[in-house]
Amino acid sequence: MSRIGKQPIPVPSGAKIEISDNVLVAQGPKGKISQSLFPGFPVTLEDGTLTVGRSGDSGPDRSMHGLLRSLVANAVLGVSQGWTKQLEIIGVGYRAEVKGDELHLALGFSHPVIYPIPEGISLEVDKQNRVTISGADKQQVGQVAAEIRRFRRPDPYKGKGVRYAGEIVRRKVGKAGGK
Repeated sequence: MSRIGKQPIPVPSGAKIEISDNVLVAQGPKGKISQSLFPGFPVTLEDGTLTVGRSGDSGPDRSMHGLLRSLVANAVLGVSQGWTKQLEIIGVGYRAEVKGDELHLALGFSHPVIYPIPEGISLEVDKQNRVTISGADKQQVGQVAAEIRRFRRPDPYKGKGVRYAGEIVRRKVGKAGGK
């Protein structure tokens, strides 16, 4: 058995799980997520724990077993606790603010960058330079963070730009100057 795939998934008390037609629907206080299941990998709910089984023992079956278990566990955790990512905006004059359902970013361009906030995602801005992205779907939270970071990646020479909180940017030495 796969080390990850054989681990049971505890279902928190606030989450409600339904399995039908190869689709797992998790619903909780943070939202609702539906995860399609792979054929040949039965998911069972017994006594407040989910278990993922597999029919074969080939390499692809073992890897898909662990993948499906991780996807189901992420969905269950997402609807009960939620997922968050933080971005830091570093640079003189660089800032962010939420206006309605849009994120307005000043990133050194001649115009503000306007990012529409997707449904199911909430953004909070602290001190105009720290953006907190939260939501129930781990993949969607990561995708939104990557899209915002892509507007102005961290500069390797000065370190300016949008980066993940705690991300270490390798700095390059500038040109040598002089003779």
